[in-house]
Amino acid sequence: MKKPDKVLADIRRRLGNTWAANAASDAEGWPHRFAIGTLQKTDLESGWESSFALILAWRDWAQGRPVTLLTERRKVHTTVQDVPSHVEIASIDDAAMVVGAPWPATLERGRHRAAILAARFPKLVERGRIVSATADYTDTDFELLLSAADWFSHNDATGLTPRQVPVPGLHAKWLNSHHRQILAILGRDTLGMLPPHPPRVHLTYLDPEHLAAGGRRHDCATIDDAFTPAYTPRIVLISENKDTAIHFPPVPGAIAVEGDGFGGKAAAGLQWITGATHLLYWGDIDTAAFEILNGFRADGVPAASILMDAATYERYEEFGTNTDRKNRPLLPGEPKTLAHLDAAEDEMYRRLLSPDHHGHRRVEQERIPLDVALKAVVLAAG
Repeated sequence: MKKPDKVLADIRRRLGNTWAANAASDAEGWPHRFAIGTLQKTDLESGWESSFALILAWRDWAQGRPVTLLTERRKVHTTVQDVPSHVEIASIDDAAMVVGAPWPATLERGRHRAAILAARFPKLVERGRIVSATADYTDTDFELLLSAADWFSHNDATGLTPRQVPVPGLHAKWLNSHHRQILAILGRDTLGMLPPHPPRVHLTYLDPEHLAAGGRRHDCATIDDAFTPAYTPRIVLISENKDTAIHFPPVPGAIAVEGDGFGGKAAAGLQWITGATHLLYWGDIDTAAFEILNGFRADGVPAASILMDAATYERYEEFGTNTDRKNRPLLPGEPKTLAHLDAAEDEMYRRLLSPDHHGHRRVEQERIPLDVALKAVVLAAG
């Protein structure tokens, strides 16, 4: 037999799965009965003292809440007892009241937004989908979404970049992040704008002979455009942060690549990167960098990590931080399955997410001196 907190979790789960459809005037999922569970007769009788205490707890819990406690008549020794079997909740509003904040307000806001969608876009069928997708939107963002959808419904965006769409308050990054909701409102597959420009790979030549001969130090390759580096590198170091790539010390036959701004799929198409004898990745010691490294490998970029191990972390942890690059706190969390990390990398990744971890959850790679990084590259390249 479940305790009230377990059934409360079941109610919260069903509420989360059905609230948006209900806000859009679809009464899906309610009323509903939540099973409390049953005990075998022998267990009920042998543990009657604790069972009766749980029965009383259920009666107390149900009082004053908009629920119906359903019971079954059960024979216990020589008596017949009413044993709770289900909690019945008649409506989603009752469920929201039982669960508590923020659900009543969320449901009210969802209904308000669904009504606005119905009035402004009467042909929209899946209003619940939009209500769910915009649950975290501020009122300003929601209104901007509607304004953008209205503009695209009356105008042809062919040949425009996101930055050129003339909607007040709309900027390119916002449009790129929220275009899926606009498409869903309009029932389209595309907004007709120009595709994003191809990723660009910024690189720094590290070979001392090349530099001494007057060769350029910095270069840029556009994905899917013809490009040949000044020399075929024996070593490629993908550096998560720009400064460490630009200022990396000279290394014979090496190129440093700025890892920020392009992904593994782009790098996988550059044979001078993937074909290097020694392909290395150096990032911050934080969960994001391990996830990036895993993504590179998943996309076909078999980079070996440097200076992201436990020993490096221990040496430089005192210079660490507990906020990310946007100054948001780094908190414990559930680790993802990163199948392309090796055992030591995965252990460090999970350590940084553990609630029992007491050190800083991020050590920026800039905190590690470049002469230390140089030694690590030379060692990794044999």
